[in-house]
Amino acid sequence: MIPTPRPPVQIAWVTGDLAATEAMLSALLGVRKWVRMPGVHFAPDTCRYRGEPADFVADIALSYLGDMQLELIAPVSGRSLYDDFLRAHGPGLHHVCIEAEDPENFDVMLNDAAEQGADVVARGVMPGGMKFAYVSAPEAGIPYLEIAYVPAEIRAVFDYIKQEQRQ
Repeated sequence: MIPTPRPPVQIAWVTGDLAATEAMLSALLGVRKWVRMPGVHFAPDTCRYRGEPADFVADIALSYLGDMQLELIAPVSGRSLYDDFLRAHGPGLHHVCIEAEDPENFDVMLNDAAEQGADVVARGVMPGGMKFAYVSAPEAGIPYLEIAYVPAEIRAVFDYIKQEQRQ
């Protein structure tokens, strides 16, 4: 069976210096505006990393290039897939994200990924109900693919950021 196409909705980089990465991507891609969210806490009661409760903080910057969301993630504290990536590889392209249409589809997509041999490395629920999971199949050249369900409350924030970019 051929799966339904799932085009990426986001490209994300991990960095130790948000300002430098914002400046370079602005120069290279023509991004005009970034919206920063400092001190985003991923709490152990709602997030897991490598099967264990995760407790970490990251600074995040978002922008858009057309309809493609650009995300920059700078780890601040705690062990995370972002911090581990930065330590192992230095700053760089981290993942692309595909989106589930609803919470049930999110679970189906995770199950599909596991059936194809991808490991669920991290997962969680953000304030506002956004679900996310990172799957990985490094032997197939897939370091991380994020699967996300974005509820209406978070979609409104993303739409605002997209409109800010266009002004």
